[in-house]
Amino acid sequence: MNNLNARALDSSLSFDESAAMMACYPPRLGQVCLNSDEQLEASIAETLARRKEKDIWLFAYGSLIWKPEGPSAERANARISGYHRGLNLWSRIHRGTPERPGLVLGLDQGGSCQGVVHRLPEHNLDQHLKALWQREMPDDSYRPEWLECRLADGRNIEALAFVLESERPNYAGTQPDSVVRQVIRQARGRCGSSRDYLRNTLSALRAQAMPDHALEATWARCSS
Repeated sequence: MNNLNARALDSSLSFDESAAMMACYPPRLGQVCLNSDEQLEASIAETLARRKEKDIWLFAYGSLIWKPEGPSAERANARISGYHRGLNLWSRIHRGTPERPGLVLGLDQGGSCQGVVHRLPEHNLDQHLKALWQREMPDDSYRPEWLECRLADGRNIEALAFVLESERPNYAGTQPDSVVRQVIRQARGRCGSSRDYLRNTLSALRAQAMPDHALEATWARCSS
């Protein structure tokens, strides 16, 4: 095939088809840096030093909606701007293994996202924060940030959220359906399967009257 015909063939493929041809599962991922207890404690201290408000609200957009890490003094539906939810993080511990990574949700830049905020109680706060960091920050895939958040009742608050680090090895970006199907069928980790993770999150979002239509469409295409 000459170069002209090759270019014509390439141009005839849709973006998804081209991505599917290039994508593979399981992916080849670089090594991640696991956080020590000392690093987790330092991260908590640095994050708390940057907060502007006394109350600590946590923005939940995935499993923290239906499986919170500790009690809530208050809970409400909310929205953040500047980030959107996507199935764009490889999970080699909780929902997959190094040999068969799972896919979990992350907050990536652009757009907006509906979720649930939890106001953390002051009682045993240090203990709850450490458990939260152990769950969300076993490695350096996320970055804790304070984001402006609008509650369903109109209040504006500052909320803690774990956002994606797109330069890290576990960042998956947008994977083609061919890969998502394999993940849903095969990936299982310490906390269960990627299938259950996604199904439970979709159910929780529906229950909160904030269905994620893009994620619902992905599930419809890839879960059967």
